[in-house]
Amino acid sequence: MAVRRVRMSERRRSLGYSQEDLAERVGVALSTVQRWESGESNPQPWQRPKLARALDVTATRLSDLLSPSPADWAAPAPETPDDETSAWELARRVNASDVGGETLTRLERAFDDLATAYPMTPPQVLLRRVRKHTAYVAQLLDKRATLAEHRRLLSVGGWLSLLGATVHVDLDQQDAATAHMRTAATLAREADHREIEAWCYETDAWRVLTAGDYARALELSRAAQSLAPPGTSALIQATAQEGRALARLGENRETYAAIERVQQLSAAMGLAERPKEHHYQYDPAKALAYKATTLAWLGDPAAEAYAREVIVRLSPSADVQQWPRRVASANIDLALVLLSDGRLDEACDAARLAILSGRIVPSNHWRALEVVNAAESRTMPEAVDLREAYEGMKALSAPQG
Repeated sequence: MAVRRVRMSERRRSLGYSQEDLAERVGVALSTVQRWESGESNPQPWQRPKLARALDVTATRLSDLLSPSPADWAAPAPETPDDETSAWELARRVNASDVGGETLTRLERAFDDLATAYPMTPPQVLLRRVRKHTAYVAQLLDKRATLAEHRRLLSVGGWLSLLGATVHVDLDQQDAATAHMRTAATLAREADHREIEAWCYETDAWRVLTAGDYARALELSRAAQSLAPPGTSALIQATAQEGRALARLGENRETYAAIERVQQLSAAMGLAERPKEHHYQYDPAKALAYKATTLAWLGDPAAEAYAREVIVRLSPSADVQQWPRRVASANIDLALVLLSDGRLDEACDAARLAILSGRIVPSNHWRALEVVNAAESRTMPEAVDLREAYEGMKALSAPQG
């Protein structure tokens, strides 16, 4: 008789993963995870290291999770994907309004949670959560609501659509990203929410910059600045994006001027360190990261100090798979500036750490490739291993099927 592995499923849920999420992280079918948790089968030896990393446990702890215990005979109720939104629906019905302030508050908090999870969550996993909440907003738009409620609903729908666009950019899904950005901009205009609209232009600037259209990225980042209300994170981020576009265009003087404007805007906001990173809230750590990238693209040796500071500030542990995305990006910045300085071995080490972290999303593969190509052009012995790591990263993120 199969014995359900309650401790394994509890560990998975404590990390916020569904069975499908875990299957995707380990690289197996959903049915395989279901059989593991039900006790019908065991992970193969070569699957155990990936499963341990996905569950963030040691090999010994994984063995404990896979071992049956008396508590494992009491199987928990099966998960239902719509449990969360079902609870919200019940709360909504208590209110006189078809929408209700409590439902809107919950949606707004859900968006903040998703935007905070963004740096540490695989984009495919985050996208599924964004889709669920966006679909719920679409249902509510057909309900009766006060004018104030309708505006809040449009706003949260705009934020969710914008986050969906951002994740599609990360996955290098250009058409889907464009469609979500247009939807977000439409909702923002209906809600008269200029900051969301400005973020749409800023996000599109990054999308085209990753595609190599630096002139268009410059145009979009400046359009975002013209829309962004004074004193908002969108204004600072769009200015930083302008600096990156200028750096890629080789406009040194204008690039340094943009960096200076970012510093002035940040100082005017009186930004303080935040305990958690929110993708749409600018903070000093972001200023450091953008400065490192911009200066690295200019070939300015000062980029090294900024990249190293980002790495020290944001690295939670020596385990590269626990890094937020910005640490991987900072290691690429560091590699670029070290290559320019002729410190080839150090550059390859930094690039290899970034690639093996698994935190480089498909839209940023080109940045890692710049380092790989530079190493190969110098016929460095490390270039072979670096190329192998890069190709492995690409293969892991390639669409399945």
